[in-house]
Amino acid sequence: MPKTVAIVSGGLDSVTMAYHLQAQGHTLHLLSVNYGQRHLVEHEFAVKTARTLGVPHDVVDLSPVGKLLSGSSLTDPTVDVPDHKSESSGESPNVVPNRNALLLSVAFAVAVAEKAEAVAVGVVDDLQAAPDSNAAFIDSFLAMERIATRGYAHPDLTLTAPLVRLRKSDVVSLGEELGVPWTETWSCFRGDALQCGRCAACRERQEAFRDAGVTDPTTYQTSDSKELR
Repeated sequence: MPKTVAIVSGGLDSVTMAYHLQAQGHTLHLLSVNYGQRHLVEHEFAVKTARTLGVPHDVVDLSPVGKLLSGSSLTDPTVDVPDHKSESSGESPNVVPNRNALLLSVAFAVAVAEKAEAVAVGVVDDLQAAPDSNAAFIDSFLAMERIATRGYAHPDLTLTAPLVRLRKSDVVSLGEELGVPWTETWSCFRGDALQCGRCAACRERQEAFRDAGVTDPTTYQTSDSKELR
């Protein structure tokens, strides 16, 4: 069974990935990263996932870095989280540039120290505005890490992104098969007591359940949150 350092935020995608990897026989170490995100509440759901799966979980504190990441609604308190999904192909206020590269660098460092055989990340390229959430990025990052860790890492160390070519609705379907407890996942960018039902992440969550034909058990702040616009 390969030992795998899996980046799990507590979100729908990464939690489903964790369940999938364990079902595939991976020995997991879950890793969450505090990069100063306003929706840090998501890590509570990563903790729940680790407990349910019976695997270790650690949080890496990079919150001081978040203070330098201005311009994103996720890390900059002066930028509001929009109440909609972006319909344009331009820059999204919800993107933290280079975030996945930052998270993966930490995960690879841990993997090298633990002689793990894989690093896993739950990126989904479906409707993603972030340029570091696609297969090309994953392949390129792995090529770079093989150079950066040569002679120190497990000889078979690799990077897996098992959801990258799936649609988000496919992730929901997979999670249903695996028995993922959806109420123990978090998507909302706002990080309030309840998921807002209005931000891009909530809209994508709602659409994924609808398109998968699965009832969304999430309690949202807004009573009309299921009415997708």
